[in-house]
Amino acid sequence: MLDKNTDSQVHTDKIEQPPKGLSIAFGLERIGLIAVKAPIVSCMILLVLIVGAIFGIQRIKIDDSLSQLFRSNSKDYKQYEAETKRFPATEFDVLVVVEGKTLLARDNLEKLRDLVTDLQLVDGTRGLISLFSARQAPAPGKLPAALFPNELPQGADYDKFIETVKSNEIIRGKLLSEDGTLALIVLSLEPEVVASNKLGTVVGDIRKAMKEDLAGSGLNAELSGVPVMQLEIRNAVKRDGLTYNVLGILAGCIIAIIFFRKISFMVVAAFPPIIAIVLALGGLGWANFNLNMFLNVMTPLIMVISFSDSMQLTFAARDRLIAGQDKYTAFKNAVRVVGPACVLTHGTAGISFIALQFSNSDLIRKFGEAGLAATIIALIAVLSLVPVFGVLFVRNEKVFAVKFQGADAGVQMLRNFCYWIAVRMVSRPGLFSLIAVIFVGGLATVYAHLEPRYRLADQVPDKQQAVAASGRLDAKLAGANAIDVLIEFPKGASLYAPETLQTIADVHKTVEDTPGVANVWSLETLRRWLAEKAGSSDVATLKEYVDLIPKYLVRRFISANQDAVVVSGRVPDLDSSQILPVVDKLDHELDAVRKEHPGYEIAVTGLSAIAARNSANMIEKLNRGLTVEFALVAIFIGLAFRSVVVMFSCILPGIFPVVLSGTVLYLLGEGLQFASVVALTVSFGLGLSATIHFLNRLRLESRPGVSPELAVERATVLVGPALILTTIVLACGLVVTVFSDLPSLRLFGWLSAFSMVAALIADLFILRPTAMFLINLSMKIRSALGWTKPEETGANS
Repeated sequence: MLDKNTDSQVHTDKIEQPPKGLSIAFGLERIGLIAVKAPIVSCMILLVLIVGAIFGIQRIKIDDSLSQLFRSNSKDYKQYEAETKRFPATEFDVLVVVEGKTLLARDNLEKLRDLVTDLQLVDGTRGLISLFSARQAPAPGKLPAALFPNELPQGADYDKFIETVKSNEIIRGKLLSEDGTLALIVLSLEPEVVASNKLGTVVGDIRKAMKEDLAGSGLNAELSGVPVMQLEIRNAVKRDGLTYNVLGILAGCIIAIIFFRKISFMVVAAFPPIIAIVLALGGLGWANFNLNMFLNVMTPLIMVISFSDSMQLTFAARDRLIAGQDKYTAFKNAVRVVGPACVLTHGTAGISFIALQFSNSDLIRKFGEAGLAATIIALIAVLSLVPVFGVLFVRNEKVFAVKFQGADAGVQMLRNFCYWIAVRMVSRPGLFSLIAVIFVGGLATVYAHLEPRYRLADQVPDKQQAVAASGRLDAKLAGANAIDVLIEFPKGASLYAPETLQTIADVHKTVEDTPGVANVWSLETLRRWLAEKAGSSDVATLKEYVDLIPKYLVRRFISANQDAVVVSGRVPDLDSSQILPVVDKLDHELDAVRKEHPGYEIAVTGLSAIAARNSANMIEKLNRGLTVEFALVAIFIGLAFRSVVVMFSCILPGIFPVVLSGTVLYLLGEGLQFASVVALTVSFGLGLSATIHFLNRLRLESRPGVSPELAVERATVLVGPALILTTIVLACGLVVTVFSDLPSLRLFGWLSAFSMVAALIADLFILRPTAMFLINLSMKIRSALGWTKPEETGANS
């Protein structure tokens, strides 16, 4: 507990005059003094900006593309992008998965056929493929009849017919599971529907038809496919944005009013971050940023960035009011004293976002750009609005000062706790610093064993139908995710040339023979079926049947100009580390085909292949960028404070939350995902906020006649309560993401919140003894070299 002498000394000395000379922020904190000169005019300008920001928010669109993480200028992605334009089927396919033990019962089969008929009539569809698309063996010179007759047979004839259906080469293992309990209906939508707001209506109509046509059948029907996943992402992003806004703001307001016990101070502390959110999102809207699974977390991030400094400024002004200063002087001095640290905290956060620019992913780079812009907006908003709101809303400061001078129980309790920690940390700084080095080193060793992880399912809401339906396709039809081999012909080569057809056949067989790939489709599938059932392998017959097939089906495997084809297979939605060996083996096996057919460009592509090849490399690059960020931020802070001691003091507490969070991921078996490495990168910059505010206060408390131990204790008592409160608020603001349906956002949220708490622990239990040890070491070195002046104390040496 603080004794009376210590408590009195702290409260007397803490209302120091703003430091003279060049500030650690090079005077940038004085931005906050401009608006307070004319608070009413400033509020009028703010109102105009808020109105403009609201219109900007309305401009924000949602990027729900499943390939957004891998969008880049790389050769692989450009090739994939070109393929999706020439063969766009997968991007517009809704997968209707119908399952049940009585699927092939006569009545249920009739219901299923009714469903297929009704789905073809849904507005916005352009065709479908189902087991009812299968044909009988064609008679010479005639079109093949449908496999399913208009009137289904009965009794023993029906049982025999079902065996024929289950053995049909076209649908077995592709549109109907081997055990006959799962059927796949591939419903192709119009491209303009998928890209518009009509998608929700169309998917709703599909669900309605499923419910009505399969009522009473005992069959379970679910939807998957890219359009459904995009719609679920779109809905989740909209829903999550509202959740984060409401819960994050409520957390900040409730905690602020509990400790400040005055609504005016709650407004001063909580409203600037809220306004910063509106202004930042509005700015992003006017800058044409699209909302996606990473930018969706921008709201709590802005809250994190701005609320910490808002609380520090409010605490500093509050202490000055209690000491008897008028509100204008109190808030201006708070900006001059705490403002430099606020500028540096936003600077370190900005460096974190700049570090994301080294990613190969356009999505992550855009997130970094948006974060940097939001950081600048948040800094200006907090520095300007806290003093403006302070002078406008705080009333009767003299009465307030008298009331809280002896009745500040909540804050005093936190000060007592901080003092208790500080006394123990500075008592044996060498020992505690050694323990910290060993502990952080051990955690870093565990962190180094984290392996990159990526699954498509982690980017899609897992509480909706799409992931569950994909899981059923993985189990019964070998996979829901496409892996394609693109074959581009030499200039002048014909689709029906013998060399071209042989190339397609060789590629098709290679894909079929690759372990892990199943459900292979291509022009060769039709060619084999004609050879087996019609006894015809001539090119004229093949061309005739291709011309008879609807165009939307042909475009699945033949380009419009007939200068390229795709051989498409399916793989399960496994971690990319498990898919990559399959992709590499397939690519290696295709080398023999490339050698045998020179001039034909053969490339393994598709979203699964792109993810498997690029995800691990991209995550590792981000992780290496985080290591570089450690050094850059330490140098940045050291230069700002003009102190080598400060530079080395911030390294261990900065690294601790990252390696501790990584160790938790390792113990949970999570691995290092995109969401986690981005969370760690950003959290490192944000977590240093506590470190910077403490070091700034320590700099102010280190003056002639004050021992280093007392300076550390004073700085801890003055800064600690605000740091603890802001960490609680920030963790609450980030942890609300656990309500998200998106696994990647849930991971981002809880990991960021955990990192913030770990940063507070590092600040209290690692930074104090480390700073004390380095100060003492610096004093000894300076003394040995004869650099210490007689009037200098250890704290300012």
